Amino acid sequence: MILQETFGLANGVRIPKLGLGTWRIADDEVARVVREAIDIGYRHIDTAQAYANERGVGEGLRASGVPRDEVFVTTKLVAECKRYSEAKDRIDRSLATLDLDHIDLMLIHSPQPWAEFREGEHFFEGNLEAWRALEEAYSAGKLRAIGVSNFERADLDNLLDNGGVKPMVNQVLAHVGATPFDLIDYARSKGVLVEAYSPVAHGALVDNAELGALAGKYGVSVPQLCIRYCLQLGLLPLPKTANAAHMRSNAAVAFEISDADLETLKNAKGDTDYGAAGAFPVFGKKREIQGDAPSA
Repeated sequence: MILQETFGLANGVRIPKLGLGTWRIADDEVARVVREAIDIGYRHIDTAQAYANERGVGEGLRASGVPRDEVFVTTKLVAECKRYSEAKDRIDRSLATLDLDHIDLMLIHSPQPWAEFREGEHFFEGNLEAWRALEEAYSAGKLRAIGVSNFERADLDNLLDNGGVKPMVNQVLAHVGATPFDLIDYARSKGVLVEAYSPVAHGALVDNAELGALAGKYGVSVPQLCIRYCLQLGLLPLPKTANAAHMRSNAAVAFEISDADLETLKNAKGDTDYGAAGAFPVFGKKREIQGDAPSA
């Protein structure tokens, strides 16, 4: 069962192959969601400072009754944090808000502040300052692994060339029709595991007729097909849902996409209409509200 399978990070830490994304799940609701996910068998929960639900994630983890060392928890520094002292403080605040003695994986949420996402500036020095704080927390045992999110090759190279610890994860937008193959291959060549947030394109692919027909061939849903696609590419998908039935369905991916069908999916046109989510920078447009960072 996929919920019991893991990838190995470069430092030997095992990370469950399927995680639960919690973007846009309110803090007063996420405790229930996390508890239900853990009851179903999920052992990997992804949150972020920008999601404003770390407190609830920690509450749900404790309410589950499952030992702390059996659940992998990821959080992220806010994208605007580009100073060492602030990053150091924010790491400790996440530990306190989650009410955990360690975090399994912590990421820099974006190489740029969201208001300047992909506008040309890489913030190399600021990312190195934030990375230094993550490295120190990692060395101190506060974090079991460290990595990044939304980093392009130049951003990865900055840390690979100038940091003391190599990033272990790069979490990026990846789904049928929008899979950054060159970046994935490059990250893999450097020993960096790639996680796929929004593997169903924030729900935009659910009603895709072509994907529906292919999913029907395998007797699965479109989300299941999309999640399986990511897994067969060696990615770690992080589908977001607050619905227990969907959690179960998302984990029922014990089927194999044929080589021919996988090639079809890899070559799918990248013209996804993200709907309302298109207002967020990672889906292609300027975000208007500071702090609500879009990773699922």
